[in-house]
Order: sequence, then structure tokens, then C-alpha cells
Amino acid sequence: MTSDNATQDDTRTDAPAPGGDVPGGHVPRQRVGDGGAEAIGTEALERHRRELTAYCYRMLGSAFEAEDAVQETMVRAWRGLDRFEGRSSVRSWLYRIATNVCLTMLSGSSKRARPMDLTASSRTAEAVLGPPLAETAWVEPMPDSRTLPQDPAEYAEARESVRLAFIAALQHLAPKQRAVLILREVLSWRAAEVAELLGTTVASVNSALQRARATLSACGVTESGPSAPLSEEHKALLARYMEAFESYDMDALTALLAEDATLSMPPYTLWMRGPSDIKDWMLGHGRDCRGSRLIATRANGAPAFGQYRPAPGGGHEPWALQIVEVSEGRITGLNSFLDTARFFPLFGLPDRLPETEPAEEDL
Repeated sequence: MTSDNATQDDTRTDAPAPGGDVPGGHVPRQRVGDGGAEAIGTEALERHRRELTAYCYRMLGSAFEAEDAVQETMVRAWRGLDRFEGRSSVRSWLYRIATNVCLTMLSGSSKRARPMDLTASSRTAEAVLGPPLAETAWVEPMPDSRTLPQDPAEYAEARESVRLAFIAALQHLAPKQRAVLILREVLSWRAAEVAELLGTTVASVNSALQRARATLSACGVTESGPSAPLSEEHKALLARYMEAFESYDMDALTALLAEDATLSMPPYTLWMRGPSDIKDWMLGHGRDCRGSRLIATRANGAPAFGQYRPAPGGGHEPWALQIVEVSEGRITGLNSFLDTARFFPLFGLPDRLPETEPAEEDL
């Protein structure tokens, strides 16, 4: 973009109302005047927290940085309420602030990635786990409950825009290109509205969008419509996966995988492709996962599981947050995030599972 000025005062009172016709809530225009906080109140700000969290997550690729960005947005908005005259919607005003917060956070930061973006796949015989990378290196998982709408129709439309592959692809874009693409393609804002928010021209917005689309296409990310609800076939597939993993039946598990399925384990760069290498890894280096228990959850618009391995003193302890990618009746990706100390509390998963009680007929 050639003439951006996104560092302008983000609490100014004369912003227009971009995106006001987009689903997600629109606060009627009103003059706040000296009544500021009392006239709007925290409720009008908080009703936008979920969609702002999704926006900041797409921008930053980190669940924790996104929540920090939204909190900073709310603080700035609260402090600026007495200057808000209602010539824009509260929603568009919050997006202006959130965009500036994210652009500041991205200034000078390194690009987040998935293991598949960093190294070639490993054959099991050659696999070396290697040292873990810092948490700032990785695209992080995000609970659906923090970002996606509760309405089923809106949920289906939004889930594609938080899937891991899309979030990782966004990291290849310059920060302002990223903002343009999200606002135009995901949130359906008009070019003039985005230009006003960023303090630039419509021509610059259209040029940035064109370059962003070309970059995503080179990354193999294509436009897609809303995802269909999880079918009964996919639900049955996930049930078979859970049964196979908990019984550690690797023949049954790998039978569910697509031929090009991947297994990755951030914070390690090691990853592998294909049922044979995945099976060899699980029966070799990963054999301590035998006896694990899984608790279902949802992340990045996909089914997920909290994995607990047997603990030395009994019961089960956290080991990984698994995000399972499914396409056309097969599992295409197993993404195991091993930093459970950070991710399990985020997902509301327990910090330990007790020993299972024996069935009554076994007593």
C-alpha cells in the first residue's frame, strides 16, 4: 500500500461506519457528549469482544496476543468514550482501534508458521525431534468458543477463516495487506470503508487486496464457501479415531488417514506425511502415548481433543492439544500442540484426569 496512515489517532470521533451492515452487531448511532461511559456503557463495548478476538487472531496468529490486543482495544475505547460523538458506529470505531493495536504489535515481529512451513517432512527412520522453538514461532490454536458466532449459519460461514492453514497463510502477508484482506474478504467491508479506516485511498486498498490474493494463491489457499455442518459420516470418523487412539490400535487409526495426511508437533519443527511414517512414529518415538485418554473440544473451526497420557503416579496428565483436520471422509492432518501448560487452561481442559473407575461387572 502506498499511502497508508494507520497510526492516526484511533479514538477520533469523526470515523465513518464501515461494516455496519455486516452481521455481528451494530450499535445505533448516538451522541455521547459528556456522558461518555454512562451513555454507552461497557455492555456496548463487550458485545463486540468475540468478533474482535477473531479479527485480532487472524491478524496476529496467536490466541494470547489476540486476547491482549482486544483488552488493549477495550481500554483505549473506554478512555476515549468522552470524545466519541456517535458519527460512526461503536463497532467500526472499535475495529479502527483494534487494527492500530495489531499493526503496532506486528511491527518488527517475526512471522508465525506451522512446522510444514519451516522444514521438509521427515521419514521416521531419520526423524530427530530436535530442540523446541520459542512460542512466538508458531501459529497457535484458538478455541471456537472465543472467536466463532453461536448462530449455526454464521458459524459455518466463519469457521473457514480461522482454520490453521488459513491463519498460517495470512502470516505471509505484510501487516496492512493482512488487514485489508481480512476486512474485505472475511468481513465483507467495502473498499471505501477500509480505505477510511486505514487512512489511505481506495486504489491503495484494491492494489493491496490484489497482491494479498496472489500471495495466498501461491500458498495454496483458495477461496471457499461456508463449510457444511459436521456430517454424520464425519462424526462417525471422529468416533473411530478416538476409539483407535485410546486403544492404541495403529492399524485402525492409520486406516482413517488420507494418503497425504500430516502429523506435526509444535513446538518442534519435525513433521511427517503419510500413514506409514505416522504409524511408525506412533509405535516408535510416540509409544509412550499408549493408554492415553481424549476429551473432545473444538479449535480453529475443527474437531479437537485434549490428550492425556498415563501419569507415573496414576491417573492421566496433559500431553497435547490435538486438532484433527478432516476432508472428504478422511483425516488429513493431526496437529498436536504440546505446550499444554498454556493451552489447556485456554480451552478449559482439566489439569489432570483421575484413574477411571472399573466397570461394575469387573468388580
